[in-house]
Amino acid sequence: METAKIRNIGIVAHGGAGKTTLAEAILFDAGATSRLGKVEDGTTVTDFDEDEIKRRMSISSALAFCEWKGHKLNLVDTPGASIYLTDTRNCLRVLDSALVVVSSVSGVKVQTEKVWSFAESGNKTRVIFINKMDQEQADFFRVLEDVRKNLCSIATPVQLPIGAEASFKGVVDLIRMRALTYQGGGTGKFSEGEIPSDLKPKAEELRAALMEAVAESDDKLLERYLEAGTLSADELKAGLKRGLLGGRVVPVLCGSALKNIGIQPLLDLLTDVCPSPADRPAVEGLDPKNGERLTRESSEGAPFSALVFKTITDPYAGKITLFRVYSGLLSSDSTVYNVSKGSKERIGQVVLLRGKNQVQVPALGPGDLGAVVKLKETGTGDTLCDERNPIRLQPMEIPSPIIEYAIMPKTKGDEEKMSVGLQRLREEDPSLQVRRDLQTKEIILAGMGKAHLEIAIERLKRKFGLEVQMKTPRVPYKETIHGRVEVQGRHKKQTGGRGQFGDCWIKLEPLPRGGGYEFVNQIVGGAIPRQYIPAVEKGIVEAMEEGVLAGYPVVDVRVTVYDGSYHTVDSSEMAFKIAGSLAFKKGVLQANPGLLEPIMTAEVAVPDESMGDVIGDLNSKRGRVLGVETKGKGQVIKTQVPLAEMLEYATQLKAITSDRGDYTMEFSHYDELPPHLKERVIAESKREKEV
Repeated sequence: METAKIRNIGIVAHGGAGKTTLAEAILFDAGATSRLGKVEDGTTVTDFDEDEIKRRMSISSALAFCEWKGHKLNLVDTPGASIYLTDTRNCLRVLDSALVVVSSVSGVKVQTEKVWSFAESGNKTRVIFINKMDQEQADFFRVLEDVRKNLCSIATPVQLPIGAEASFKGVVDLIRMRALTYQGGGTGKFSEGEIPSDLKPKAEELRAALMEAVAESDDKLLERYLEAGTLSADELKAGLKRGLLGGRVVPVLCGSALKNIGIQPLLDLLTDVCPSPADRPAVEGLDPKNGERLTRESSEGAPFSALVFKTITDPYAGKITLFRVYSGLLSSDSTVYNVSKGSKERIGQVVLLRGKNQVQVPALGPGDLGAVVKLKETGTGDTLCDERNPIRLQPMEIPSPIIEYAIMPKTKGDEEKMSVGLQRLREEDPSLQVRRDLQTKEIILAGMGKAHLEIAIERLKRKFGLEVQMKTPRVPYKETIHGRVEVQGRHKKQTGGRGQFGDCWIKLEPLPRGGGYEFVNQIVGGAIPRQYIPAVEKGIVEAMEEGVLAGYPVVDVRVTVYDGSYHTVDSSEMAFKIAGSLAFKKGVLQANPGLLEPIMTAEVAVPDESMGDVIGDLNSKRGRVLGVETKGKGQVIKTQVPLAEMLEYATQLKAITSDRGDYTMEFSHYDELPPHLKERVIAESKREKEV
């Protein structure tokens, strides 16, 4: 397909607005499918995963293509749930336009605002489709005002609904001033005629507003409009395309995806006014050899370059890699260079995707979206290119996870199987992160919400037959001392043969917070032979790994060995190691030990109306607010708060802010745990050891 005839469009919205049903209607009307699938029946093209069918929601973005009046539309049906918006943002990165779906009943929701901001920050052209006009309480003009208030003030209708709720039967095309009345039954067939007399005044008012909006985006059109007082349909289309590209007009359409009303006019507008890859600026990247800035034009003659925007692991087909070609051609049975991994990849068969179905093609040209199967090393965010003309495109941005849980296989010995399964899940969903906590010895699974992790655990069971338990992770407390003591560690054991003897005196004193550990050797006169000093330190270091209060590592302490004694026959490295360990444990108990807890620095982004409630909640968590600054339409609260209080914060913040809040968090320092909490932690530790 010629690059100028390609339209790359992401269908984005809050969950439940009807994205998948709209994609289904588009594919049906374009002749790509022979029947209209339904989300409720699990028969849609783009929600084909078992988890999506079970939950009746999009969990993973899906690619589908169709042709309409000589144009190729690459559609990406994206998730609307907040826990999967990383996938949505990654897909928008490689698309040229966003089709923003808004329910005519519920209007603009939290995730609508988020996906709109993704499209806006990525400089994607936006078209709004007000869906579900056939449902009870549908109100086009109420939702239009909601859109103008919460998304953009330049939202401009290009259609007017004919009827609403049960009486909704078509749309008025304000560009051509014609009424399109649908037969019903989901066929998509309609008749074209005069605008009903009761809608004529409103249609003329809205067309005048459309002409003004379009004329203001182009000086020549404005001059023509002022002279003639009107614009032709062709002039409106041309002006609408320029205004859309310049971000000065956002067209608003309406219909019912479920009843298949208003879909063909939407397809006409998408092909007529949305940009092709040829209309977009050349993609920018870096020369991997010297870091210099490079560009690639959307041309077949330019060196090949492509960006991987998604990975799917299919139990039958294997790993499927989805990408956008930015320049050059990608042919089947070729070799490309993965500049991100520094390795070559053999390309087998290039395919187009329509949901889970693959259509083989000999090659893909600039601006097109496609996939290949079974690449060995390539992952999401990697750049594929011509090895002789390498370029590194900007990788995907993966946000930091907001919630963590410890996981373990229910069956002992399945640790390696769990590791492999988690790696496969991460290939599909980079917003999942896995790490091992060296202190607590737990495997930590992190993600964008509790439901995100629960679905991942379900997929481990379904795809890999692995049952995994999930629990709140242990807080990595540490122990320290506050006093200065001098103690003796003496190990003497006499058996039938050679005995064991080690004797040392050590001095313990606290270091400033974050000081770690120091060992000082002040032995003089050979009280302890030089070869045994490292053994004393080794015993102390091992004893520090498990403190005497609750079994947590001991930090911020200086240990000085200054005296001792030895036996010429019975002394050994092992004996002095035990002596050092005994001395340290005894000394910690006498040096007023305490517990330290990790303190995190968090930035909490909230809408203005929730700021007071969020600050109050942070204060109740022993948080210390460092400052507040305005950012966009809300406020960002900077705070320091104990990690122990933030383990379930993602769920709590969602409730306080009606899912409008976000936060990031990173480790800051360790600080003293209050006495009443110290006793609780010690008691819990004892209970765990008893179990």
